[in-house]
Amino acid sequence: MSVVGLRELIAGSDPLEDYAQAVNPQFVRLLRTIGFDRRWARAESAYLWDDAGNRFLDLLGGFGMFNMGRNNPRIRAALVEALELETPGSVQLGVSSLPGLLAKEILRRPPPRLGRVLFTSSGTEAVEAAIKLGRAATKRPRVVSAEHAFHGLTLGSLSANGCEEFTGPFGPLLPGFDRVPFNDPDALESHLMREDVAVFLVEPVQGKGVVLPDPGYLEAAQALCRRYGTLFCVDEVQTGLGRTGRTFAFEHWGLDPDIVTIAKSISGGYVPSGACILRARDLDGVFDSLEHAVRHGSTFAPNDLAMAAGLAALAELDGQGLVERSRELGARLLHATEPLAERYEVVREVRGLGLMWAIEFGEPKRGKLTWRAVEKAQHGLFAQFVVIPLFTEHRVLTQVAGHGLNVVKALPPLTLTEEDVDGFAASLDAVLAEAERIPRAAARFALKMGVAAFPLR
Repeated sequence: MSVVGLRELIAGSDPLEDYAQAVNPQFVRLLRTIGFDRRWARAESAYLWDDAGNRFLDLLGGFGMFNMGRNNPRIRAALVEALELETPGSVQLGVSSLPGLLAKEILRRPPPRLGRVLFTSSGTEAVEAAIKLGRAATKRPRVVSAEHAFHGLTLGSLSANGCEEFTGPFGPLLPGFDRVPFNDPDALESHLMREDVAVFLVEPVQGKGVVLPDPGYLEAAQALCRRYGTLFCVDEVQTGLGRTGRTFAFEHWGLDPDIVTIAKSISGGYVPSGACILRARDLDGVFDSLEHAVRHGSTFAPNDLAMAAGLAALAELDGQGLVERSRELGARLLHATEPLAERYEVVREVRGLGLMWAIEFGEPKRGKLTWRAVEKAQHGLFAQFVVIPLFTEHRVLTQVAGHGLNVVKALPPLTLTEEDVDGFAASLDAVLAEAERIPRAAARFALKMGVAAFPLR
């Protein structure tokens, strides 16, 4: 038994009440409004169980951080081993074995021109590092990103975000940041040709809405960055480590970026962790003398627990063939769900890459007056008519892909099964058969409550 008696503390707690009282009451209110106020008991692989023993299929995956499955036993064993070894981590004026070992393992995977790893404690911190080090390496002030992008919520990353629902309340944001439309190389060139842009920061697949790049766009963006001396930074925080059916999503387009950011599943979801992967000359140009050897860092970033989890997570990715599995199951998921666009007027498109999947809805010809009334109450609300019954009636956890979007998104653990994919497709079909009609009771609920779509990553 632990000194604090965690088992007894958890057994005697009310997580929803405790969270409402001491953390965020509005979030708990939202969960109760839409019927997501479960008391979760345990988790394993791609599944969650509530305190009544009901099993749910987790297609949200902690916003994509459980690529190797929830509570992966082999990653957990590595953490236990690291604790039992009592390693001398975080000496600060010294180094331990694990950071260098994990950095070398990471560097086996991207193109060889990337020769250094800077560890962080999260995805947004990795993006902050990319911005900071990119400015130092190029001696340029500006950063360009894409509209509707999500890069994190700390102030530097937030300044690169293209999502008004996140940036709105927190201005003024940092100067020197501009955004261009995604999939528009001409707009990008109009900024880069000024030759004062340090970094172009882009998601290879935009997480908000699961927006895929047009053919040739990312290749053109990289070429423009090379032409004008801008560092090409690919944000793989959500798309990396097998999510799209490749180790890194940029591999689909044969890219050779200057900077890559990763996080989320790098520790298997156990320990906050991330990394900024960049060219040796760019990092060495910042740490360019003994005096400057500690110009940038993060207290907890290269801690031994995160490093041990990272080594085990990458071993799991390889040993269990999860990259290939993501590619195969992603193809199966698209094959099973693409026919829904022909079956239901309300389905505008089904799209995805690997196990990064989305379904988008639009106004149907039949029932358009009810649709418009619901959209007037809250734009993007129809997607909730899909997410809520998937959860409450079919025990499948998904998410709305962004504020004001009629898009439902899935980022499941890469450990789910063929039966999970087929079962989800059948559940989605059943829910759409009901939701397309937008029953009057549901419309009244929408008009009364004005439930906001989750503004999630």
